[in-house]
Amino acid sequence: MNELKEVYRFLNDLKENNNRDWFTTNKKHFENAKNKAKSFCENIYNSISLEDDLESMKIFRIYRDVRFSKDKTPYKVNFGASFVRQKPQLRGGYYLHLQPENTFVGGGFWQPNKEDLFRIRKEFEFDDTRIKMILNDAKFKSTFGELVGEELKTAPKGFDKNHSSINLIKKKQFLIVKKYSDNDVFSDKFKENIVADFLTMIPFFNYMSEVLTTDLNGESVI
Repeated sequence: MNELKEVYRFLNDLKENNNRDWFTTNKKHFENAKNKAKSFCENIYNSISLEDDLESMKIFRIYRDVRFSKDKTPYKVNFGASFVRQKPQLRGGYYLHLQPENTFVGGGFWQPNKEDLFRIRKEFEFDDTRIKMILNDAKFKSTFGELVGEELKTAPKGFDKNHSSINLIKKKQFLIVKKYSDNDVFSDKFKENIVADFLTMIPFFNYMSEVLTTDLNGESVI
């Protein structure tokens, strides 16, 4: 992917020169890299849209919010993009992170609100068969491994600490991640591989969407 080589060249340069003077001098370099990254992400969006209903794509700003950070460097050293599924019936979202030596895709449920988190936990408590089938699917597991994210140290209030799915019930986030090497990024099949990995997330998203749009009796809440 020659266009991504140029993107990564800019990001490497920015990492070594993360200051406003350099950035201002190299604004054209930034705009070129941003446009190439955006074009790449738009191609990803169009490909996913053939298999899933997407609502929007967002390219995150490169400018850091340093107000409450000890790190005062003004710019991110990555390009990030999110691909949001059509709400309210579809939940979950895809994320692409382009950064030298730290490229990855991610997806899932970053900060479920109190009501959604309780509903997810009650579903796992009531019947953990389907979620375990999805997470233990050979393709899913070989691509993403285990769910990641913050979790409680013990069972949430009102839940049995000895439940067979207590490791899922304790979670506060439900995230899946796959990392790529820079060699992966520059291969001719990188875009194809990203799309394939994103599509592998769909059964997980669809299950969680069903949970979050119904009550425990299976009745729609939207």
